[in-house]
Amino acid sequence: MAVARTDNDTIFALSSGRPPAAIAVVRVSGPRGRAVLTAMVGLVPEPRKATLATVRDPASRAPIDQALVLWFPGPRSETGEDVVEFQLHGGQAIVVAVLAALGRMEGLRMAEPGEFTRRAFEHGQLDLTQVEALADLIGAETEAQRRQAFQQLRGLLGDRAEHWRTRAIEALAQVEAAIDFADEGDVPNDLTARAVAIAGPLAEEIAAAVAGAERGERLRDGLCVVIAGPPNAGKSTLLNKIARRDAAIVSPIAGTTRDLIEVHLDLNGYPVVLIDTAGIRESSTDPVEREGMRRAREQAARANLLLWIADATAADPAAVPAAGPGVTRMVVLNKMDLVRPQEMPRLDWQFKNKLGAHFMSATTGEGVDALISAVVDFVERYFTAEPALVTRERQRRVLNEVVQFLVESIALAEKAAGEELVAEQLRLAAAGLGRLTGRVDVEDVLEVIFRDFCIGK
Repeated sequence: MAVARTDNDTIFALSSGRPPAAIAVVRVSGPRGRAVLTAMVGLVPEPRKATLATVRDPASRAPIDQALVLWFPGPRSETGEDVVEFQLHGGQAIVVAVLAALGRMEGLRMAEPGEFTRRAFEHGQLDLTQVEALADLIGAETEAQRRQAFQQLRGLLGDRAEHWRTRAIEALAQVEAAIDFADEGDVPNDLTARAVAIAGPLAEEIAAAVAGAERGERLRDGLCVVIAGPPNAGKSTLLNKIARRDAAIVSPIAGTTRDLIEVHLDLNGYPVVLIDTAGIRESSTDPVEREGMRRAREQAARANLLLWIADATAADPAAVPAAGPGVTRMVVLNKMDLVRPQEMPRLDWQFKNKLGAHFMSATTGEGVDALISAVVDFVERYFTAEPALVTRERQRRVLNEVVQFLVESIALAEKAAGEELVAEQLRLAAAGLGRLTGRVDVEDVLEVIFRDFCIGK
């Protein structure tokens, strides 16, 4: 029979990795934290000071382990509630015994995924942007992802959003004063103009932050590098060279790759998703190959970087496609080890001089390191040193709405459409900034955010 969940429950969970391990950390959060200490340790340690104690089963009084115990009385704790932390020896039997003992105590239950963090949010220890950053920090696989998530956890966006919200409320207050005190003789008659003077620069500042959202979101998910080109040009061989493993089947038979092959890489600390695609040619009677080519073209159009690989022995500059919107193209001539010397002047002129092509031989390795260096340079240039303020699609969507409300308030003021209409748009802008940090109206997004957290966090 399921136990009903209430916000007044005291929750517990293993907050470290799966045993066996050197240390296992079991955390407890809620109003019965002090009772847990009394029952299992026989004392309440000095707050925020590690104390060596024997942990016992409250029912049998049998010792379970000797551990370091920490006591964090609320609200000065991670969750804002009373928190107890047991730092146990990391054996399976010890962890099971402690969790079982906690589970038998009245008013305690196992924490749900993300519930410790959710309580921290509900008690004002974290805003919603910091909660999202914590999830990103846990999931970070590269150094750049870790840096971005840590900056957000420190309040990079949340603090800025609160500053923006204060300015939006200031603009709203000007308009409401014009509405409420229009008959007062000492009230200035240019209050709406003052509100516009605040809303205009605010809209521009937020729009500039949203403009960098693509970079922040891409750092979370990985920069998309697509390898495309005609069949048997050496695309899969190049993928394996960059990935430094046999991620793709390499064969002299044209059309070996029929579907997308995706490899996640860490290039100098930056996340990259490298995608090998089916060979693209003018026509094919094979429906599977046609579907592979359709997917290849679709991926090439969505790439951040397109590596167009061509066979140097049959290269035709007219067959090299133009890059789509937002796509950077690098042309690569492979199989240079098979090129006859008399062909080099033409290739130099048509490909290197006109298209900036890279020459290489995936078979001998000549030029491969130079190409990889060019890819790394592109990745590093793409992710500039300045941290992105916006890193999630939810944040971008909310801020775009805020900009629209601010712009509409300015338009209404300039048309003299009425202070009430201007005030409503400013009110919506301020409320949107509140939703960004979780101050108002976020219940619909909380379950989505917290469901990806692990139990114990």
